[in-house]
Amino acid sequence: MTEVKAYGAQDKEADLKEMTIKRRDTLPTDVKIKITYCGVCHSDIHTVRSDWGPAMYPVVPGHEIVGEVVEVGSDVTGFKKGDVVGVGCLVDSCQECSSCKSDLEQFCKEGATWTYNSKDKHTDGHTFGGYSQEVTVDQNFVLNIPSNLDIKAVAPLLCAGITTFSPLHHWGIKEGMKVGIVGLGGLGHMGIKFSHAMGAETVMITTSKGKADDAKRLGADSVLISKDEDAMKEQHGTFDFILNTVPVSHDINPYLALLGVDGTMCMVGAIEPLPDVHGGNLIMGRKSVAGSLIGGIKETQEMLDFCGKHNIVSDIEMIDMKNINEAYERVQNNDVKYRFVIDMATL
Repeated sequence: MTEVKAYGAQDKEADLKEMTIKRRDTLPTDVKIKITYCGVCHSDIHTVRSDWGPAMYPVVPGHEIVGEVVEVGSDVTGFKKGDVVGVGCLVDSCQECSSCKSDLEQFCKEGATWTYNSKDKHTDGHTFGGYSQEVTVDQNFVLNIPSNLDIKAVAPLLCAGITTFSPLHHWGIKEGMKVGIVGLGGLGHMGIKFSHAMGAETVMITTSKGKADDAKRLGADSVLISKDEDAMKEQHGTFDFILNTVPVSHDINPYLALLGVDGTMCMVGAIEPLPDVHGGNLIMGRKSVAGSLIGGIKETQEMLDFCGKHNIVSDIEMIDMKNINEAYERVQNNDVKYRFVIDMATL
């Protein structure tokens, strides 16, 4: 085991502070990575604060990791020292169940090993994330970063990017389709970029007129203000697909009315109960409400390759590690465009 510096919280009320954690020695199939940048995800905050159930403390968050390979195990074939690589939300799975065999490790039937706050197969403790100097990961969960991309802005692709790319990819978004993106934040801004790059007519659906200019800069063809009842009625039944990134419980019935026959709305933001859905909004039009959780490793690599081809990265604000607690407050106040990334050299 190797001791490394990290930033984490000792309990749900505590600020994040510098601490020391242990990383396992490099196994034959492992890749050791010196972390250069780590994105800040709202999931980090939820976990630190035990919003999704009791966390395992200390919590060291961070699952949007970019870094440099500093050591590889004897059986590693796909990576070498000096490679720039990424690690997302997953660091292990059983690799044997039907989900894993289908490249859907996030749905591993034995339970995926998450990058942080998950039982660690190799130690008696739990996993620690990317707010740290180094991480050691099995080669099957390490990703190649296209060389043309700005690596500082790549980090959020490993969560916000794949969370929005995966449903758009799965439902076959392409030219000739009309796609709505609900909510302009860390997820929504990536949804706009991907939908636009896939060739769809892309509509930003928001409650705020003030977000219109930014939405169009990101690639939206138009903006629909959801509080404008007349504007909403004009677009009833015209959407093929809606990606709903709103992170809190809300009434989805007005958005279902926008879908055409066989249209789908996919939820990627609100991990909590939603108000009643009127059955008529589904029956009249054979519509569907679905959900999506990140993506498997194969699809995440496909997403990164797509980003390399279309030169897509996240809009970011760089911060020093010492400013992480302030950044958490700003995320909760929606005061960031659109993702924070930590310069890990400041740890």
